[in-house]
Amino acid sequence: MNEKRLIHLRDGRINHDAKFVMYWMQQSQRVHYNHALNHAISLANTYKLPLVVYFGLVTDYPEANERHYVFMLEGLKEVKELFTKLHINFVLRIEDGSKPMKEYLRQSQALVMDYGYVRYQRKWRKQVLEMIEEEFPDVFVDIVDTDLIVPVRVASDKAEYGAFTIRPKLTKLYQEFRDFKRLSRLRNTEHMFLRSDYDLIDPEGFCAGLNIDHSVKKSTYYEGGYLSANRLFLDFTENKVNEYVNSNDPSKNLTSKMSMYLHFGQISALELLDRMFMLHEQGQIDDSSFDAYIEQLLVRRELAFNFVTYQKGYDDFNHMTEDWAYQSMREHEEDKRVRLYTKEQLELAQTHDLYWNAAMKEMYFTGYMHNYMRMYWAKKIIEWMPNYQMAYETILYLNNKYFIDGRDPNSYAGVAWCFGKHDRAWTDRPIFGKLRYMNDKGLERKFDIMSYVNQMDLLK
Repeated sequence: MNEKRLIHLRDGRINHDAKFVMYWMQQSQRVHYNHALNHAISLANTYKLPLVVYFGLVTDYPEANERHYVFMLEGLKEVKELFTKLHINFVLRIEDGSKPMKEYLRQSQALVMDYGYVRYQRKWRKQVLEMIEEEFPDVFVDIVDTDLIVPVRVASDKAEYGAFTIRPKLTKLYQEFRDFKRLSRLRNTEHMFLRSDYDLIDPEGFCAGLNIDHSVKKSTYYEGGYLSANRLFLDFTENKVNEYVNSNDPSKNLTSKMSMYLHFGQISALELLDRMFMLHEQGQIDDSSFDAYIEQLLVRRELAFNFVTYQKGYDDFNHMTEDWAYQSMREHEEDKRVRLYTKEQLELAQTHDLYWNAAMKEMYFTGYMHNYMRMYWAKKIIEWMPNYQMAYETILYLNNKYFIDGRDPNSYAGVAWCFGKHDRAWTDRPIFGKLRYMNDKGLERKFDIMSYVNQMDLLK
């Protein structure tokens, strides 16, 4: 592992009564290509202790619902099964404040955390660190950035203006962070008899009994976990990748669908990068498709993580975009909207726009939407709401409610992009001002958009 992934947060003391090393798995819910897990194994071997992987299930995670929880637990079921084979202890506890975690920290020599990027994740890690400093001074604490190819604070120390400013930095750095070879072997495989609140046999049944938001049911189109991600990616590389340059076309199923798996850390961006390189070196992927995919996986994705790291108001309408965009919106705030829809009408796909309704159906039923349609979908909401702030809040509400990968750095950056972030000023026009404009004529000109509509009409 490149040592720049690791941040040593605090020294502890050797505790001869410690029973294990603990890895708090939160963002990176996988075994493969997990630098934080590998570092925890290394520490456990150094201290000659067993390893406990702890997962705290938070039932009131902001804006999460049954769709998100089932997908996540489907992935954790696979994780537990693999840990059993590797003789690594795994416990899942329903969080009640920090009480369950305290039981394990009290017995730990060291704690390893994976890196959290959005506000809630950073807050939890800060709270846990403060708790350790106050109550468990013997515990060593490290944090490892393993969900990005180039760690977010290594790539840049400021909010980047756009892809063109972060691209050269990432291009210069990323090869030195192709740094995962294989998972180390844990030497002390002692089984610890630790309480777990859930055996992970039936994720959907377990979620049914949880006090969570049940308003959105699980996706019947996408299943969580590394194995599902691997199947989809294998299908992509074998059947679609050399047409990836045409993946903007929503009528063609040419995307890899990895965003939801990357969101929960069920598959590593670095693994996808390494697999793409291997196929490219074997001549199975042409240069243009290879470059187009790496642009999305490396540059565009890491620009989004840069955004949520350095833009303090990344999810606040008043602080998420550029001054020129706010100025333009102020100038057009009173422009007459030809059509207005309520949030409820939008949620039920009850608009005059056939293409927009089709996109909303895809989102509602599957938890996914083609990326080009995501942009069109959001731009139309700007046009159909009384003001820009209501539009922003409605877009984010629907995005976070229905998308499996909602509440992700890519979501916040993508929504902000619709309001000018990481973009440039365009020709001034009614309602949109200098924000980029999209309309149905563009869809008709570029794509066989009715084919997309017909596909979405078959969803149930």
